[in-house]
Amino acid sequence: MQLADHVELAEFFRKTFGPTGAFNAKPFEGSRSWAGARPELRAIGYDPRGVAAHLGLLRRFIKVGAVDVLVAELGLYGVRPDLEGLGIGHSIRALHPVLQELGVPFGFGTVRHALQNHVARFSRHGLATIVSGVCVRSTLPDARLDKPSTRIEDVLIVVLPIGRSMCDWPSGTVIDWNGPEL
Repeated sequence: MQLADHVELAEFFRKTFGPTGAFNAKPFEGSRSWAGARPELRAIGYDPRGVAAHLGLLRRFIKVGAVDVLVAELGLYGVRPDLEGLGIGHSIRALHPVLQELGVPFGFGTVRHALQNHVARFSRHGLATIVSGVCVRSTLPDARLDKPSTRIEDVLIVVLPIGRSMCDWPSGTVIDWNGPEL
């Protein structure tokens, strides 16, 4: 990606995430097109108006309970406000062959509880399982004196079986992200 691409994506994220709170747009000031960890791969949809949708991916190990699990973390999902409602399921289906090529056992992401109905629609088609009752521990992307270096969140976990089945997903009440989230 060129600098102009990062600038365009940063603006897209500010416009997409800003309405949910000024703090959510803050990581994308200037030309920064990622919030925490930098994506390894990006799926970017364009139309005549520019960036229409984005989904980032990063292979990493997370710890579920006491078990290390290789996942393709999916994050930085956004759809331009005038296109909302087309569904995250479409983006995931489009990215599914890439996840299979990467050879990861699972896709993994998190969403706020307020988005449960939104992601539940695409989990009904068997692409993903929504896991609740699990806390996620991650580190902040930047060290700060005024905040603890880690945070624990109660979010919904979205697991996509790619190379393994859901019966192989370990149980646990805490998932350690082993770094900042995407």
